[in-house]
Amino acid sequence: MPTRTEARADGPPLFGPGAQFDALFDDPRWALAMVRATVLEAAHPQIGAALTDNSTFVAHPWRRLRNTFLSMRRMFGADEEVRRREAARLNRLHARMTGSDALGRPYDAMDPGARAWVTATLFESAVTMFRMSGQPMAQETMERLYAEFLAFHASMGDGPGHLPEELHDFWPYFDRTVEEVLADTEAARVILYRLFDHLPVPALLSGMPTLWAAGRSLAGPVIGTLTVASLPESYRRRAGLPETPGARTLMQGAYVAAGLARFLPDGWLRAEAVIELLSLSPESDDPRVRAVTGLHERVKRAGALLRLVAPFAPAGGEPGPVPAAGGPARTGGTEEGVRRSAEEFFREVLDQTGDGYLDWPDLAAMARELATRLDLDEPEETRLYQAFADWWRELQTALDTDGDGRISAGEYAVAVPSLAGPALVRVAEVLFDVTDANGDGTIDADEYRALFRTAFHRDDSAAGGTYTRAAFVRDFLSFMSARRRTTTYDPMLADG
Repeated sequence: MPTRTEARADGPPLFGPGAQFDALFDDPRWALAMVRATVLEAAHPQIGAALTDNSTFVAHPWRRLRNTFLSMRRMFGADEEVRRREAARLNRLHARMTGSDALGRPYDAMDPGARAWVTATLFESAVTMFRMSGQPMAQETMERLYAEFLAFHASMGDGPGHLPEELHDFWPYFDRTVEEVLADTEAARVILYRLFDHLPVPALLSGMPTLWAAGRSLAGPVIGTLTVASLPESYRRRAGLPETPGARTLMQGAYVAAGLARFLPDGWLRAEAVIELLSLSPESDDPRVRAVTGLHERVKRAGALLRLVAPFAPAGGEPGPVPAAGGPARTGGTEEGVRRSAEEFFREVLDQTGDGYLDWPDLAAMARELATRLDLDEPEETRLYQAFADWWRELQTALDTDGDGRISAGEYAVAVPSLAGPALVRVAEVLFDVTDANGDGTIDADEYRALFRTAFHRDDSAAGGTYTRAAFVRDFLSFMSARRRTTTYDPMLADG
């Protein structure tokens, strides 16, 4: 007998084209539903603590969005081997996320109940988005979608019993979790009220901080208000989340308006294309860059006009232009200039979680991002994590002067030369090894460009001939110790 997580020969597929979930990827309403689902996930104490300590969604939201989308594409795609590989990668990632929250309560990202709740929020938010749009999902459609989410959950390797096997048992489970488990967590509050305060400009709109700040200041409160209005009433009440008068009507209107966008010509609102456009850089060799260059210039002129009408700067400012590869440090060679450059590098690259300090979760996030972009197998991924872990121990010994288990921007800035120790050399050597595809001990021009296109979404034509291990390690150390800022290495970990 086939299980609920197996596709029947006479029924629709559970994954890939033809599956119920496949259509959600390009449904504009799914963007609103995903924000809602993320808040419900973050309200779970275990998930909220893991997000607060380990997630980069505050400092690098666009990168997090891109990675989440790509992961879901793999997990819900038709290729079983791709699903297996992605599930293994996610499980390795989650297995490394353990710790204690601010109250000393332990959390574990592999907790089966918490993982089941993530799946539950995605399914329930999908059903809710149809209801909010005035088009409640038919029972048969809902059954199909729930079977797909059960199959997704099973493909992650979690055993049965944490999610109800039947849809009619799901709703009591969901209501009970909302009532008895969810809490007013810091992570949920950040997503609702603070995520947009310093949301970095996507690459497509880089160079126009004023225009971006104006749109951000309007969109942030609106999205937060709409999301609060869509949350279960019992959770809003217990968490003390205020519902603005008229917000529920506005929220339903937003879902209806987003639903109407589905009737635009095919391909106009492909989620994958939109996310890729947001990630494009003017330095990329992607052919679409030429197509958006004209738009980019028009938006820049609009931003200049806006500055004349309402001059203001975004909170915290936006990073300025970066010198060309091999160029000097941004702030000059004086002692004060070097310190300012180091502190800027600390904020933009090292502080991956955005909490103002450098600790192991920041370096783990770097390893995670590189392993994800390069699609490393488990042995190579483990080598990379181990090298970063060794580097963290070196940094603690050299820079943690007050012994609090983390490094402040000030502690970092006064001891920049201590960064380039043996462990950081090993990080560079692991990257070199995975880039040297043919194993000849050098990186040729094609391998070099492949590294930056695959891992850093940038083109770099500076590598002519071959790139030796020593040269690669030297340049990587120069970047990671903040001695040289370059267009080659800056986008690696500093993009939003």
